[in-house]
Amino acid sequence: MMFPRTSPVDPPRVVVTGAGIVTSLGVGWASNAAGFRLGRKTATPVTWFDVSRQRVKVAAQVDLPSSLPASRLGARQEARLDRGGRMLLLACLEAWLQAGWEPSDDLPIILGSTAGGMSLGEDYHDRTVAAPQRRRGQAARALYYQAHTQARAAADALGCSGQVRIISNACASGSDAVGHAWEWIRRGQASRVLTGGHEAHCRLVFGGFDSLQVMSPTVCRPFDAARDGLMLGEGAGILALESLEHARRRGASILGEVIGYGTTIDRHHLTQPHPEGTAALASMRQACASARVQPEDISYVNAHGTGTPLNDLSEALAISRWAGSRAATLPVSSTKGVIGHLLGAAGAAEAVACLMALREQWLPPEPDFETPDAACTFPIVKAPQSARVNTVLSNSFGFGGINATLILRRWE
Repeated sequence: MMFPRTSPVDPPRVVVTGAGIVTSLGVGWASNAAGFRLGRKTATPVTWFDVSRQRVKVAAQVDLPSSLPASRLGARQEARLDRGGRMLLLACLEAWLQAGWEPSDDLPIILGSTAGGMSLGEDYHDRTVAAPQRRRGQAARALYYQAHTQARAAADALGCSGQVRIISNACASGSDAVGHAWEWIRRGQASRVLTGGHEAHCRLVFGGFDSLQVMSPTVCRPFDAARDGLMLGEGAGILALESLEHARRRGASILGEVIGYGTTIDRHHLTQPHPEGTAALASMRQACASARVQPEDISYVNAHGTGTPLNDLSEALAISRWAGSRAATLPVSSTKGVIGHLLGAAGAAEAVACLMALREQWLPPEPDFETPDAACTFPIVKAPQSARVNTVLSNSFGFGGINATLILRRWE
């Protein structure tokens, strides 16, 4: 329900009542939680398109089921969905069913994505070049190529017709989408929002990252002294957010709480972060200020940690400056060594992983981490372990300088 709010003095608390996730670890909460907890490696040779001419030939790939769960989509609509649209739908349905929501005319959907249905655009191009006069199916490919059409399909599947917003802020897209949803509820613009991100592998993105030589030819090992690049991943992460009042009024089960969000711009360089992590530091401080917490209150940091030399160095310095004396005992890890870098979906999928850690009381390890970079004044989680996890900070820092930080808290 949309409604105005006149007083910003006591903004509503924002809770999570549903979560959906699709990654190379599997489809759904159970398989992903087990994989994150153990640090199960998922890198495999790329099979979705030809990478024979690429420098790197592996990625974290999703094994999609042959059919989708029942929804309000017709057979023709389902057939038109690309891989990213199917991942999005799977995650949305899981979050929706867990939240126990009903169809609505005013449910906002806010999603992050960088490539949208890029693979359909590539397919459109290939077919046009091969047979210029044959146009069968081309209109549908052009339509579903657009990220907002994928979101529209998810809305149709759920029987909803509220606002749809797409955020494309590079690797911060998913976190920014969750942050915007959080702000909408806090400002009284909505009582509930379906939010997150989705991304699927495509030739253009894979080839682009390969040409930049930022992908690892060995293994992705964030914050390791011998790190040599990132691993691309794909998937979707979706959260059903609502005000605490709304959740309690309908007797919903609460999975966790989003308590803080910060976002900044790093103008240092198009693809390289500031060497001292000044914008990253500002993002973390902003998120903590909005959550009214200090570094001493944070149980674990889910780092952006791509595994590239410059990104990890900058983030390590930022975390150290932000945490101060707390850094020496603050557990940090990046799940990108497990599921790869999901680009526009990264922050959303990692928010779900943080929710899992809060719910089940463990820390996600980095399977290939060996020797810490000298800039790491904090311990890296490198083996499965149980832990008391009350509050988690999650970073997402993107190409082009957009930074975003989320803070989630355990629900007792």
